[in-house]
Amino acid sequence: MSADLDALAESARNRGLKLVRSRVRTSGKVGFGKVGLSDAAGRAVFGMNAKIPTATAEDVEEYLRSLGLSDWSASLGVKEKPRRRKKPEPEAEPLPEQLSEPEPVPEREPKTRNAVPSDAEALVPLIALLDHDVEATGVRERLRLLAGAGEVPLVALLGDTVVGLCGLHRMIVVHRPAPVGRITILVVAEAARGRGIGRLLVERAEAHLRGSGCALVEITSNDRLTQAHAFYRHLGYERTSMRFARTLG
Repeated sequence: MSADLDALAESARNRGLKLVRSRVRTSGKVGFGKVGLSDAAGRAVFGMNAKIPTATAEDVEEYLRSLGLSDWSASLGVKEKPRRRKKPEPEAEPLPEQLSEPEPVPEREPKTRNAVPSDAEALVPLIALLDHDVEATGVRERLRLLAGAGEVPLVALLGDTVVGLCGLHRMIVVHRPAPVGRITILVVAEAARGRGIGRLLVERAEAHLRGSGCALVEITSNDRLTQAHAFYRHLGYERTSMRFARTLG
């Protein structure tokens, strides 16, 4: 069983998660043999109750397998605690003053183009999906600066609606013979997920970076976005390092 749990722990690490094992060592006692999953910050993700594991190894294995089989293009920017199924609630009668539900994004083929300063207003809510608090004025100014540096981000559109963003960066580093490309941000609007837009943005970004001489592409992603990590692995990316950051005061 120890070898099986070691393999399960490795599978969890490959998805940016940590396998938590029960400390109960006596067979027959409550909690014996139970396991669960937490994220890099120790927050419960699956099979946990007040930091105490409650799931079986088979439950955790099935959960990890479901991450690998999920809809990859729909996995960008999703926070990680799995949603439990709730019993359906009776539909309430709509009140006259209630607002109508937002119209769905039209079913059109996605396309991409370079971002322009006038996209700033549309990019603010996209960037907010990754918990970055920005204002349109600052986004607009940074788009101008990036254009001057030759590193204009890409946007994805459905019709005339901006529904995706992909940031690009080209680096010359002393330890590699060719420039290194980096995808600095990748996010798709929630209403537009499941249409291959994330994949399309990555493919266009790779083509641009390859054309600028890059031999390697890196992607930065927050530790908590484990489903996004699974999406990147599905596209052939491998986890090769850890990223450390510190705010300069």
